[in-house]
Amino acid sequence: MHIGLIGGIGPAATEIYYRAIVRGFAAAGRTLELTIAHADLPVMAANLRAGRAAEQAEIFAAHVAQLKAAGCDAAAVTSMGGHFCIAELERMAPLPMLNAVPALDTFFAGQPAKRVGVLGTRLVMESGLYGVTSVEVIAPPHDRIDAVAEAYMAIAAAGVATPEQCDFFRDAALSLHHDSGAEIVVLGGTDLSIAFTGALPDVPIVDSALIHADAIVRAALADI
Repeated sequence: MHIGLIGGIGPAATEIYYRAIVRGFAAAGRTLELTIAHADLPVMAANLRAGRAAEQAEIFAAHVAQLKAAGCDAAAVTSMGGHFCIAELERMAPLPMLNAVPALDTFFAGQPAKRVGVLGTRLVMESGLYGVTSVEVIAPPHDRIDAVAEAYMAIAAAGVATPEQCDFFRDAALSLHHDSGAEIVVLGGTDLSIAFTGALPDVPIVDSALIHADAIVRAALADI
């Protein structure tokens, strides 16, 4: 399978996916075919904030058409925030979409934890990872959710995390664990791992980008 990725949302997430998929194919001893189409993060962020799912799906569908023209067999959006329009995109995309939400549901169904905290965009947090049902998904408290969402979008746009932002997100993860009872904290922003590159908080952390990338690899290898 020739994999197509919609990248650039943000750039760090694209790199995380790319490296993970390369590692997966190398471990399997297979040759990778992959093409990336670059989407515009500010446009997507504006559509996300305004709830313009149909408009963003049309933009993504145009990128999927580019990927199809490049020979891709399936496509994926390298952003959990970008999945806010995945239902609309699946209806109009000219290629099958490798959706992150079922991949997350399957992953958590295989974990012993039943309460999972989430950090990411406001919609990712408030929707419980867009309706993952295999576990109870816990968002930060209402008085912190805006600060978490804004801090995450700043990291996504910059592609780097400051020491202060790293401290902020480690504290947020610990709060989900100690105050809200989350057994695992999922990084529901696909580039949020750059805020957790140092010492990890005393709570298990899983990365939605790596879970999705692994599912993409498995789907691609099964179709080769």
